[in-house]
Amino acid sequence: MKPTASTDSGPDAGERHDLLVLVADQRTNFLYTVAGLTDEQARTRSTVSELTLGGIVKHLADVQRSWLSVIDGTAAPEVGWADLDPDGNRMTDDETLAAHVEAFHAAAAAFDRAVREEADLDREVTLPRYPWSPPQPVVWTVRHVLLHVFREIAHHSGHADIVREALDGASTTEQMAKGAMGGA
Repeated sequence: MKPTASTDSGPDAGERHDLLVLVADQRTNFLYTVAGLTDEQARTRSTVSELTLGGIVKHLADVQRSWLSVIDGTAAPEVGWADLDPDGNRMTDDETLAAHVEAFHAAAAAFDRAVREEADLDREVTLPRYPWSPPQPVVWTVRHVLLHVFREIAHHSGHADIVREALDGASTTEQMAKGAMGGA
């Protein structure tokens, strides 16, 4: 069995730990935007966008799973428009917020485990070709993938804040403060 790297040893142990802590913190902050919602609220469009809070949770679970597949080498080499979920940014009537949150946590755990076990954050991976990709292959390091996942979660956290505030006026910042005080 091949030995795996750990956040406790190696030249990038401190960096790896810090990056994973930042991603975990961003996930926690994101999940405050869906705290206390019913399934009906999670399905509700509150802006002109198709985005729903349940759909954003669903999307971010998928984002983490898809980038894990890039790291572990199981990603399809090419992804076309027909391969993309047309309901990826909304929660359908037969879906539940609880199931999406559970999938989000499972995807996060699997992604983080892969990053913790990665022997070298500088290892290069080839990204799948998407309809919006440049013609030449795109190669990133595992570190870049981790930072991209962080950016995706942060980016969609902003969307979620707006959707939640338009939905019921709830403030994610207030929820974060309650959480920091142990009351969320």
